[in-house]
Amino acid sequence: MTWVAADIGAQITKRRWEAEVNDNQQWKRYVEGNCISWLRSALEYGKETLQRKVCPTARVSDRSSRDGLTTLSCKVSGFYPRDITVTWLKNGESRQQETYSEGILPNGDGTYQTWVTMEIDPKIKAQYSCQVEHESLLEPLSVSWEPNNSLIPIVAGVITAAVLIGVIIGVFFWKKQCPGRTGDGYAVAQASDQGSSGSDRSAKGLQPNPPCFLCDEFRCERL
Repeated sequence: MTWVAADIGAQITKRRWEAEVNDNQQWKRYVEGNCISWLRSALEYGKETLQRKVCPTARVSDRSSRDGLTTLSCKVSGFYPRDITVTWLKNGESRQQETYSEGILPNGDGTYQTWVTMEIDPKIKAQYSCQVEHESLLEPLSVSWEPNNSLIPIVAGVITAAVLIGVIIGVFFWKKQCPGRTGDGYAVAQASDQGSSGSDRSAKGLQPNPPCFLCDEFRCERL
């Protein structure tokens, strides 16, 4: 049956409201009776949404930081209800004191998301993982961070060079298999064999080979 003043300026209003005994009795009946009944009805109507449990998804990433350090980031999204615990682990041990949380923010679909980051020295060999605890999970969700492999660009370069060399060798052998092609691809007839082959074909009643021409941009010359 009393009021609590939030600051000194509210003391006058506090004393005036506490003097209104009848109004206070009405507020008491409302808080202890009607208000509770209405809240229970609202919870019953909305329990499908309010009491649902949605499992979170987690993704880890990294980026270069100051002084050669690396910042690890763990993004957890799509979970409901709101309460969640996200922790970075180093070799299986919690590093809660070294982590920074971006807070819990709502998504447009009614679920929530959060980010947790930690700064590490990539020269120190260790295993890092992001652990998520949420009431929708039967057991904690753990996602490991895998450092970028510096050998990948080198391997990719070697493979590319090998492919180019293979193409060049293939073109070389393809040209070797076409000895009758010179210049821009014009066929060169063997002059010493042209007459005999033509006469032999005539003697056998066959049509002689058609005359062979060597042409370029300015003239056509019969061989």
